[in-house]
Amino acid sequence: MTFTDDNPRPSEPRTEHAALLHAFGLTGPEPELDAFATQLAQEAGVPYAMINIFGTAQQFFGLHTPENDTELPTVGRSMPLDHGFCPEVVDRKKALVLPDVFSSPRFAGNTVVDQIGIRTYAGAPLLHDDTVLGTVCFVGPVERDLSTGREALALIKQRRDDVMTFLYQRSGIQP
Repeated sequence: MTFTDDNPRPSEPRTEHAALLHAFGLTGPEPELDAFATQLAQEAGVPYAMINIFGTAQQFFGLHTPENDTELPTVGRSMPLDHGFCPEVVDRKKALVLPDVFSSPRFAGNTVVDQIGIRTYAGAPLLHDDTVLGTVCFVGPVERDLSTGREALALIKQRRDDVMTFLYQRSGIQP
């Protein structure tokens, strides 16, 4: 299942946030960010991982999704701002781990639960100073035991730090 456009471009007006995204070189999907997403998916043991940049939609500049020969749905490179769990991470400016999304009524009714069968989620914000650029996240169709939460939190924070280090190094912006 594809949510929307496969070639996202930030489409918001030239705001301070958009200027910061441009300064970090976050202008669209790129192989390096896809590689980060693939590594995260493999380490987490899930079929989906994203480097998610927020504009007028959620835009997956880094994406790992199942191959077409699996029974799992594929996703495109963007989806609406009200889908998924990353909008919560952006609002909170803190990581969020849901080993089993059904254990929280607030999250169990999310659109991605119904559309692609998401049962587990972990995401962390990409922060520069106090500005959220986006998120790093992984999702999967199989719930996990609640005891896996700390491990998932440590992994998602480490990969978030790796992505931010990459962005700082290539842009020359100081952390």
